[in-house]
Amino acid sequence: MTPSRETFGAGVGGAGTLTMADPALLAADQGAPPIWAVVFAGGIGSRFWPLATPATPKPVLPLVGGRPLVAESIDRLSPLIPAERVLVVTSADIADAVRGAVPLLPPHNVLVEERPVGTAAAMAWGVSEVRRRVGDDAIVCAMHVDLAAAFPAALRDAIRRAAIVAARERALVSLGVRPTRPEPSFGYMRIGAPIGTDESLDRGGAADVSEFVEKPGPEAARALVRDGALWHSGMLIGPAREFLDALALYVPEVSAGLSMLAAGNVAGFAANVRPVSIERGLLERMGRLVVMAPEFGWDDVGTWAALRRVRELDDAGNGALGDVHFVDATGNVAHAERGTVVMFGVSRLLVVTRPGITFVTTLDRAADLKPLLDSLPGSGRIHPDSLGG
Repeated sequence: MTPSRETFGAGVGGAGTLTMADPALLAADQGAPPIWAVVFAGGIGSRFWPLATPATPKPVLPLVGGRPLVAESIDRLSPLIPAERVLVVTSADIADAVRGAVPLLPPHNVLVEERPVGTAAAMAWGVSEVRRRVGDDAIVCAMHVDLAAAFPAALRDAIRRAAIVAARERALVSLGVRPTRPEPSFGYMRIGAPIGTDESLDRGGAADVSEFVEKPGPEAARALVRDGALWHSGMLIGPAREFLDALALYVPEVSAGLSMLAAGNVAGFAANVRPVSIERGLLERMGRLVVMAPEFGWDDVGTWAALRRVRELDDAGNGALGDVHFVDATGNVAHAERGTVVMFGVSRLLVVTRPGITFVTTLDRAADLKPLLDSLPGSGRIHPDSLGG
């Protein structure tokens, strides 16, 4: 995770001169503090094969609209969080592609891991860099790049409100989501005692989380939904100090390297951490987590099947990017980079075309492509034309 010269030790300047709002204003809900974002954009994204490759990794793919995921993620935060207050943590193998997708992002705001170290360590680095530039009380919104929000203005308002609660409570706040199905691959939060108001969670209220359960499995997911648990959206908001204190207290895989990180020794930090996710390493273990659940049209862009929920659909439930024609077809997803795709009399299929390869499967089978990729020869997993320079 050794940074390039431009990613660490750059002069503070610009956004680094911001100061925090008066805490009294925050407590009175008269405004929100300046908020920073740390966006996790690492990994190629093999679940979106054959579109995702080393040259075109998942963070730069136009999976939801016509623009790269990372660019859409940054744009929907503005003007609440302008680009100069967004840090993107990515991996060395895809850093050039990510930089190319967000040319207006300040170069020193791209933090490049030399090797993947897990999202908990990535969060530690990003939040530590915010603290270095602004201070312990800086409010941070940590989020994954592969999230969709149908209502960006409502998302920004949710982050603003969560920032106020996080500053007042000196806690980390998760933006929760009301489940629409028992999805076993998400994280769930059981709702505990309300905090300081009778407002419901979706109308600005907040509550403590009594239990966090990551990827519970089908039966447990159904039970959690019946009990009123919320999904974790992948977005955490809180003061930099609270993030780093929680990592030090609850995540031994990362805590051993935090002192090195604080001293500016990013290489030493990377050498002393072990990969673990934010959800498993922190959220399932931590003593206090707060949740709010405002509606902003959240979805997780995790598999091909998710695109039917986040793309604009025709009257028959088909979603497409590119030159695609549906005739007597229902519930399909098509992604055509070159040429024309015609789907006639079929349902719930996925068709992906790109130079040199066409991929067809059902949306159900597209949820897990690992058996397919394991069975293909090396040259078939990533098409040679996609490797580029």
